[in-house]
Amino acid sequence: MARYHGVEITWLGHSTFQLTTAAGKRILVDPWLAGNPQCPPQYHQATFDAILITHGHGDHIGDFQTACANCSGPIVGIYDLTTWLAAQGVEGELVGMNKGGTVPLDAVGVQVSMTDARHSSTFTMEDGTVVPLGEPAGFVIRFSDDFTLYVAGDTSLFGDMALIRDLWAPDAAILPIGDWFTMDPRQAAHACKLLGVTSVIPCHYGTFPLLSGTPAELARWLGPEELNLDVEVVTLTPGQSAT
Repeated sequence: MARYHGVEITWLGHSTFQLTTAAGKRILVDPWLAGNPQCPPQYHQATFDAILITHGHGDHIGDFQTACANCSGPIVGIYDLTTWLAAQGVEGELVGMNKGGTVPLDAVGVQVSMTDARHSSTFTMEDGTVVPLGEPAGFVIRFSDDFTLYVAGDTSLFGDMALIRDLWAPDAAILPIGDWFTMDPRQAAHACKLLGVTSVIPCHYGTFPLLSGTPAELARWLGPEELNLDVEVVTLTPGQSAT
């Protein structure tokens, strides 16, 4: 069995990912494409079958207009954020939900549950106005063969990640490790322990000098001299995929 049960996970730099299901449906996580200094140019105008948005910061939704226009299916986020997207002229299939909720996305063959995240969520308009966009969130994505992926979004470590394990038992996680604005590698290693995952893909590091955490540090904290966990650290370069 492949590591991700036929799901292809492509890192587009920073915290942006393309998830391709076994049936070939493409799900974009956090639409920061052309503005993202790490995103390969061939993805700047890519088309998608669904979009998941964790929160409203510019380094996660900076290219929402283009991405949403190029999306043929549901655009999912916390209710406050999707309501704001509609006010900005987004005309796609906006699916507003909230933490604790689960929605089926039949068009792409997945089920999405919204979890907590500890961060903030605002968008700065061109005139400098800062718009609050509800709370940040994470997603648990259950694919058609019951492979389950936890996308943490931007967050600190929090103890209720153990409840995510109890409720959804994710197989793998996408976790931020950059420090300063999110978890650092040590905290991310403890998140892996709480979640019980066997595979972790680090993100939200290296884009800017402040984001100093590294996958090597994460692997060290997971390793035999620290937590001694059997968790594979899958390190990608922008545009590279794991299956």
